[in-house]
Amino acid sequence: MNDDNENNARVEDLLLADKIITSEQLSAAKLEHINTGQATGEILLNRGLITKLQLLQARAKLAGIPFVEVSTTVTSPEVLVKIPEQVAQKYKLLPFAFDKGKNVLSVVMADPLDLQVVEFIEKKSQCKILPYYGVPEDITAAIAERYGQGLTSEVSAALKEAPEETENPQELTEEKVDAVIREAPVAKIVNTILEFAIKSRASDIHIEPMEDKTRVRYRIDGILNEKLILPKKVHDSLVSRVKILSELKIDEKRLPQDGRFNFKAGNEEVDLRVSTLPTVHGEKIVMRLLKKSGGVPTLQELGLRGTALKNLEIAMLRPHGIIIVCGPTGSGKTTTLYSVLTRINSSKINIVTLEDPVEYQMTGVNQVQINPMAGLTFASGLRSFLRQDPNVVLVGEIRDDETADLAIQAALTGHLVFSTLHTNNAAGTLPRLLDMKAEPFLLASSMNAVVGQRICRKVCPVCRETYEPPETIVADVKNVLGKLLDESKFKDGKLLLYRGKGCDQCGNIGYVGRVGIFEVLPISEKLGKMILERASADEIEKQAVSEGMISMKQDGYMKAVEGITTLEEVLRVAQD
Repeated sequence: MNDDNENNARVEDLLLADKIITSEQLSAAKLEHINTGQATGEILLNRGLITKLQLLQARAKLAGIPFVEVSTTVTSPEVLVKIPEQVAQKYKLLPFAFDKGKNVLSVVMADPLDLQVVEFIEKKSQCKILPYYGVPEDITAAIAERYGQGLTSEVSAALKEAPEETENPQELTEEKVDAVIREAPVAKIVNTILEFAIKSRASDIHIEPMEDKTRVRYRIDGILNEKLILPKKVHDSLVSRVKILSELKIDEKRLPQDGRFNFKAGNEEVDLRVSTLPTVHGEKIVMRLLKKSGGVPTLQELGLRGTALKNLEIAMLRPHGIIIVCGPTGSGKTTTLYSVLTRINSSKINIVTLEDPVEYQMTGVNQVQINPMAGLTFASGLRSFLRQDPNVVLVGEIRDDETADLAIQAALTGHLVFSTLHTNNAAGTLPRLLDMKAEPFLLASSMNAVVGQRICRKVCPVCRETYEPPETIVADVKNVLGKLLDESKFKDGKLLLYRGKGCDQCGNIGYVGRVGIFEVLPISEKLGKMILERASADEIEKQAVSEGMISMKQDGYMKAVEGITTLEEVLRVAQD
């Protein structure tokens, strides 16, 4: 950075004006500057009084150059092609946006005041450069990730081959459509998008048309990440390619459609469920990836342990009764049920499932997909199931009074019934079933256990580090965990927590993979009596905790204290 002393003096004035430092801290730093000659801003940084981000933001403000956080920018292949990777690495800069009309390329730089470099990249890219300040380490990491991730470079190469403009989709004849679909560039772009999804462990791919571009987002560990921007001209071809793969109608653009297809990359094969939706700017596609290889995780691998695991095992080894798993959409309820079925599955018992849709195919289990159009609903299917001599019945979800009633009847007639319900916690499930007109005395005698769950991202093991949290957070941890707090986690009387710094392994996010946080509520005699009395969810929870139930939040906090996840993650998914 080009810093002269006068510049630095003004940087400190900005830091003081923004109340980031006090006048006493500034005086002490200025005194050290006089004694050592070191820049005052660097002294404040070394003393830990300001962060690198704050120093750079102040320098940017002073120079009148905008500051941008590299992690919030998304680079499209068209933009990356403007500046070669070697140039980006040598001068620590990254192009991230391009205005075609004005021929302006936005570039985040470690040193935007270096006019020689700005002039050089203007000649190289044939564009007017709009420089931005950015954190040098973030720029270096982003160069490696975005140029080297294969996604953008592969797509860039394919885009060069793509035709300039596709014809009006309404005017495409069948022969022309066929030609578009088989066009090498379009096929290559779709393949690259799918391969990257498998490599990055994504659960969903969103291909979204916008006014002037198409964006591709991946849901990785439950969070949507924007990874790719494509020119609008290829959108219709992409949609048609995916539609052909999933055997959907290409000419139907006004109605939503659903389909599925298989895709293989290396040794991994995935089943993709495809959904199209007409939006204002064109058709949006969402693809859900279901792995065919890898198998179902065990209950311990999901994150169940201790008392919760023991209580669930006791409940699922009973010959009859109901076990319900609850939580919002995307909290892993189906995976937990599959893990339980895998555990109890044997040639001696008949297991039948009724799902919407069937997500994993399990050996030795009779799986049925509901089809409301043909009259096969959860309720009608459950009625037929009971004539199939089952030992274990899995009903994907209890959606209405009729299904709730039939599930209870099935449990009372000697079947073990598993299902899911959309409630916030385990205790809220019982009042919800009573609201569905379930008879309290039948519910009390048929319920075995209720499992509440959420999914948190796991801290990256490669870049995991400890830190000392503020007193307010320590007090919150002590308050939530109480006697459950492991005293060995304190060092010199201070509680240390964990976080991920961000590295190549986790894509600079600090998280890799996910783990469940659980609460298992076994129905005891006392809780059975409370169901008869139609007790509220709060009263049921209070009683369950007094009987030794560990709440979801407590389970999450224990996993955060152990360094498996972070408090932020637990609060994101389990805050009441």
